[in-house]
Amino acid sequence: MSHSDHHTDTPHEQHEQDSHAGHGGHASHAGHAGASWAMAMKATLHCLTGCAIGEILGMAIGTALGWGNVSTMVAAIVLAFLFGYSFTLFAVRGAGLDLKSAIKVALAADTVSIAVMELVDNGIIALVPGSMDAQLSDGLFWSTLLGGFVIAFLITTPVNKWMIGRGKGHAVVHGYH
Repeated sequence: MSHSDHHTDTPHEQHEQDSHAGHGGHASHAGHAGASWAMAMKATLHCLTGCAIGEILGMAIGTALGWGNVSTMVAAIVLAFLFGYSFTLFAVRGAGLDLKSAIKVALAADTVSIAVMELVDNGIIALVPGSMDAQLSDGLFWSTLLGGFVIAFLITTPVNKWMIGRGKGHAVVHGYH
C-alpha cells in the first residue's frame, strides 16, 4: 500500500491547503525553512546598519556630554531601536503601507534581531575593561564598539536565518519589496 492510500485530508490539512491557495508568489512554510545564509546576512546587515547608527550616536552623545555609563548605554540602546525600526518603517511605507500597519511590520520584523544585537554589543562594551570610560578620541572606545558590532552580526545572523526560516522576523517584510 502506498502512503497516498492512507492519507485523507483532515479539516486542519484542508484549511492549510486552502489558506495557501493563491500565494504562488510567496514562499510556503516549507520554502521559508530553506532560508539561505545570504538572505539572513542581508537581513542582519540591514538591521545592523540602523542599530549601528543609533548605537554610535547614543554612545557619542553620552560620552561627549559626560553622562554616566548607564545613561549613555540607555541612550544608545533607545536610539539603536529607533533607527533600526525606522529603516524598515520607511521601506514599507514607501511600498504603500499605512503608518499603523507599517509600524506593526517593523516591530514584527526587527524586534528580536535588534534585541539580540543590542544584548551582544552592549554586553561586550560592558565587559571590556575600560571601554565604558573611554573617550571619543580613544581607540578603545571605537575598537570595542566596532568589534561588538562584528560579534553581534555573527551571533544575530543565525538567529535571523532561523526566524526567516519560520516565516518570522525579516520574512514579514519580503511581501513589501
